[in-house]
Amino acid sequence: MTTTAPILGRAIERPPSAIGWRREGVATVLIDRERADAFEKAVLPHLPAAFRLARWLARDPHDAEDVLQEAYLRAFRYFGTFSGADPRTWLLAIVRNTFHTYREKNPAGAEVDEATAVDGGDGVAASRREASPEEALDAVSERARIDAAIRALPAEFREVVVLRELEGLSYKEIASVAKIPIGTVMSRLSRGREDLRRLLSRPDGGGSAR
Repeated sequence: MTTTAPILGRAIERPPSAIGWRREGVATVLIDRERADAFEKAVLPHLPAAFRLARWLARDPHDAEDVLQEAYLRAFRYFGTFSGADPRTWLLAIVRNTFHTYREKNPAGAEVDEATAVDGGDGVAASRREASPEEALDAVSERARIDAAIRALPAEFREVVVLRELEGLSYKEIASVAKIPIGTVMSRLSRGREDLRRLLSRPDGGGSAR
């Protein structure tokens, strides 16, 4: 994943205009640095959740990295409009919007391996450290089966299932992220859970939900 330092560094250390430099330029740099510090304090704790959402939506780790980087830049660009109330919901909404814009310009290609698409293989490594080889294999197999089922859900159901079941957002927060009424959140979540149960009950544990 792209580190945040180079992104913020470019924003903070950009050369000021030669016209009106001196005190005005120093003030600009100080304001930019204060803004960057406030941005990092509000947003950085929620980058893991933002990356997870990007990966679940994109279903491709490379696309997810592109989405996250663009979303991060958008968030910094529009940080002045942030009310300060709920940085996680605010950032996840930007990630979601960025993904849809990205997907319009870059249609999805071939599917990638389920395990690496969701956690980049970290889950496999963690399982190997914490369990015996047999247990790790079973855990990875089960996780891959669940991941594949979630990835097979239609996008409108997948995003609410991920936001609710994996990220723990409230109905109100999901409604804010997805820009839909709470009633729609509840109906999509119910349908998504139903489809997920049906997929997991099948012998192959995956495939299309429709």
